Amino acid sequence: MGMEVYVPVVIMLAIGGGFGVVSVIASRIAGPRRKNRAKEDPYECGIEPAPTTSGPTKFPVKFYLTAMLFIVFDIEIIFLVPWAVHHDVLGIFGFWAVLMFIAALFVAYAYEWRRGGLDWD
Repeated sequence: MGMEVYVPVVIMLAIGGGFGVVSVIASRIAGPRRKNRAKEDPYECGIEPAPTTSGPTKFPVKFYLTAMLFIVFDIEIIFLVPWAVHHDVLGIFGFWAVLMFIAALFVAYAYEWRRGGLDWD
């Protein structure tokens, strides 16, 4: 068993990288070149940026809660999908490990719920 088992991975990386490079080059060639002041701004959303004072600005806690909720959902999927595929091999140890993991996630969900992160305004 040599390096030939990695050939499909290298081919897929080359295809993915080639697609990225070709997409960037094609957008430069075929894309529109209309410049305006709004597109030159570092943050474009359609609303004129309000002047800020010179100093650090505070972000609302809602941004933090949304990011935390994303991380909790992401970690949950990363660990629960492999467990669901191989739950029969892991046996009772795997069952109790996942049960403790879900309990720990429940603490994060409860915190998020209590702070209002699940309420969409």
